[in-house]
Amino acid sequence: MEPWELRRAVEAGRATASELGLQVNDVVVIHNSDRVALRLAPCDVLARVAPSGHRADSEFEVEVAHHLADVDAPVAELDPRVAPRVYLRDAFAISLWTYYAPVGSEIAPADHADALRRHHAALRQIDLDAPHFTDRVAVALREVNDRERSPELPDSDRELLSSTLGGLSAAISIDKAGDQLLHGEPHPGNLLNTRRGPLFVDLATCCRGPIEFDLSHAPEEAGKHYAEADHDLTQRCRALNWALFSAWRWRRDDQMPDRDRWRVEGLNRVRAALDRCGLG
Repeated sequence: MEPWELRRAVEAGRATASELGLQVNDVVVIHNSDRVALRLAPCDVLARVAPSGHRADSEFEVEVAHHLADVDAPVAELDPRVAPRVYLRDAFAISLWTYYAPVGSEIAPADHADALRRHHAALRQIDLDAPHFTDRVAVALREVNDRERSPELPDSDRELLSSTLGGLSAAISIDKAGDQLLHGEPHPGNLLNTRRGPLFVDLATCCRGPIEFDLSHAPEEAGKHYAEADHDLTQRCRALNWALFSAWRWRRDDQMPDRDRWRVEGLNRVRAALDRCGLG
């Protein structure tokens, strides 16, 4: 968010928690992108604040967390002191979560794989209406194929991303018999190392697809510890995910920090991943 919008988001998160009876003397910005994560102290709440246009995503994330609360999923929990819902204030959608203090050590690949396996097992126990991963690909394709949405994308790279997104999405989704609910983006940035063990956050990315789609977001070493996965399918999913990542970076309104570097790096990762699959 821009500084002026961030100030409003911080105040919306602080005021919402205070009015719900939580003590807020200090606010620390943990993450700032199209939405922000705020640590509220001393009540130890993590407030996720998004523009009201993202209200549906926020409500879906709360719904996912509510379903997973009873099946021992390794995920961050909503704050139990307030109603499990999305609060609206000053054009922002706000959800309140338990804050988990991170521990220092990195999560080992085997532990990442174990957390993902347990998360998949929990997801198989719930009934939830979630989009298929191909819906996400369809949105990315619209961005890539529309020159007004991605005006700076060179023609040769536009063709690369379009063919990769369309071709791999179709190939991966031919057999949907093994599809299940997934986290959607269980990369290391969405896995916290806490005193309770590794916990996944950012549950709004939940979707349906093969477990390999999730595993392709994890470090490659983690895949070696997830014996049930198809290695070749994971590699194809990894190429697809780098194409998705690149498509978002070339959007006209993308606000990722250091976007220009990631535009180049993303395309290089797509080509390298396709080469590893024998599709370059």
